[in-house]
Amino acid sequence: MKKYILMAALGATVCLSACKKEFLQQNNPNAVTVENYFKTENDVSLAVNGAYQALRSSNTIGENSGLFTDERSDDTGRNDNQSNAGEPFQFNDFSVLPSNSFLKTHWLALYNSIARSNVILSNIDKVSFSNPATKANYIAEAKFLRAIMYFELVRKWGPVPLVTKQLVTTEEVTAATFRAPEAEVYNQIVADLKDGLSSTLPNFQPTAGIGRASKAAINAYLGKVYLTMAATLTNNQAENLANANTCLLAAYNMKTFGNLSEIPYVDVFDVNKKTTCKELIFQIANKQGDVNYSSSIAANNQAKGETINSLKVSTGIGGNVTLDLINEYEASDLRKDFSVKYANDPIVKDWFITKFRDASSLATANGYGGNDWILMRYADVILMLAEVNMLQGNDAAAIQYLDMVRTRAGMPNYALSKTNAAYAAAFPTLKLAILHERRVEFAFEHQRWFDLIRNFTATELAAYLKAKPQSSFGIAKLANVTTKDRFFPIPFDEVKLDPVKMYQNPGY
Repeated sequence: MKKYILMAALGATVCLSACKKEFLQQNNPNAVTVENYFKTENDVSLAVNGAYQALRSSNTIGENSGLFTDERSDDTGRNDNQSNAGEPFQFNDFSVLPSNSFLKTHWLALYNSIARSNVILSNIDKVSFSNPATKANYIAEAKFLRAIMYFELVRKWGPVPLVTKQLVTTEEVTAATFRAPEAEVYNQIVADLKDGLSSTLPNFQPTAGIGRASKAAINAYLGKVYLTMAATLTNNQAENLANANTCLLAAYNMKTFGNLSEIPYVDVFDVNKKTTCKELIFQIANKQGDVNYSSSIAANNQAKGETINSLKVSTGIGGNVTLDLINEYEASDLRKDFSVKYANDPIVKDWFITKFRDASSLATANGYGGNDWILMRYADVILMLAEVNMLQGNDAAAIQYLDMVRTRAGMPNYALSKTNAAYAAAFPTLKLAILHERRVEFAFEHQRWFDLIRNFTATELAAYLKAKPQSSFGIAKLANVTTKDRFFPIPFDEVKLDPVKMYQNPGY
């Protein structure tokens, strides 16, 4: 009789998988095994939709997953009197333990998402398609989603188990329970993304397809992957930078607007313009007013006594912002006034996040917002092109890209800004100027931590963070930062499975 198997070693539950009888004593009459499920094109379509659904989770890369990114960085954190008693505080305090249950849940959720893609890719050949292009596009989408999740894993943990097929038996799980080298994981990510470029996916999805993969999204992610490889791997830096430039230019040349300044910054986050904003490349689509598929980020970020984000009444501090970030905004930067606000409530007196708003009646007093969660947009592509050109020694081109973003924000160009003593002192190099621009442009979009680990070695990162004034960081202790914090610890339960093959990261 067909059963299920828990792939604990890989942090993923394959919901349609089979295993030996002793794992389950009773048969579920409603269960559908993999070998019996994939029969029609619609079955594949539903499975692909399920793979996309995994993106929404706060335990993968959804809008509320900032615990694993922004709260790890110098932008946000837990700064209330009770926060230092719980596991979430460990992320911003640089005291994450291998036993942290939030970290384990994140690992499990990422591998569960990968398992969904693997199930599709391992069984799609069982189905006959009337149009071969339809099958190729489903394969491209499954590989795109798998690549995104592995990109999250390899940047956060380094070497990780690499699985590219559905695992059915305990023997297969055991054989796959080992940490593959970073380069091998990156090569798989690149291969998965490249395969999508040979499909018939559109450059951009139509309105009905928003939230699905496109060639612009694939090129943009490929560019970011190559850029990260160039910065973090020891070999082939020049080749990876050249590939990054090629892919990012391909994405850039697909844009359907002229200059970035044609798109007001506030329009990027306007709930009413999310289907027409030409800057957006890839996003998780949400439904305003829908209890199951709405966005909660506007309400979650709102501080007590405030109404700017949502009609939902807040009783807490909302989305906390470090003073370190507040102090980095330049004078007259319109992104500051849109992104953050100071709450002046008798109980809450602090900066909170206002970048994601939906205070309309359609979102209701329950805070069922319509914000889509943006995963890739053109300002990111442009600033990555600036970073790539800077690393290639082409400062003139890098500055041109940097100025595109600064101009849209109403800021002076880089050449003029350098004559400002405060700007020149804060960002003495082009590298730091680009990193600064990314920080204020993408604040709270879960980019900051990845920008830091891409731009600094472990030693440099620890020094960079420790150089910040503790008074601008909050109650999380900057003194805790060491080189170990470049990576998360491997969850304790995973190391227990095989302490040799699932070895712990240094320092934990």
